[in-house]
Amino acid sequence: MVIYYSQYYGNTEKVAKAIAEGLDAVLVTSQQVEVQTLPEYDLIGFGSGIYHSKHHRSLFEIAEKIPPMHDKKAFLFSSNRDGTTDSHTVLREILHEKGFKIIGEFSCKGYQEWRAMKIVGAKGINQGKPDAKDLQQAQRFAWDVKKKFSMEEKTWAVTM
Repeated sequence: MVIYYSQYYGNTEKVAKAIAEGLDAVLVTSQQVEVQTLPEYDLIGFGSGIYHSKHHRSLFEIAEKIPPMHDKKAFLFSSNRDGTTDSHTVLREILHEKGFKIIGEFSCKGYQEWRAMKIVGAKGINQGKPDAKDLQQAQRFAWDVKKKFSMEEKTWAVTM
């Protein structure tokens, strides 16, 4: 399952769709997800734009409601100003506390503009982002996560 929140320009929605397609996964917004169904999934992705240096609050609300999980894998993704995963720390820590193993993180630049920029007539930053290349990278990330997940599942089955 891929859970995402996308506001303003749809940057994260584009990334979420590329990742879900690469994984052949169920795609839901953070407003649509039913927390009680999450234990049914062995791999869950959490993503949003970055707001005040962290993921959107709706993902934190979901993470807080999740019961403790065992042998569950997760990955994080975002679209943001600088294209790094530096802002994933808080959500990563909450998911670790819930028992998830984070098996991948992805981020790319996303178009942003601030109110002050609009007032003076300036254009936002990262125009045209995420672009086709970014979405291809998101899909490659999904394939890598799928491969890693499959390998870990085989290793887990052998060691049991």
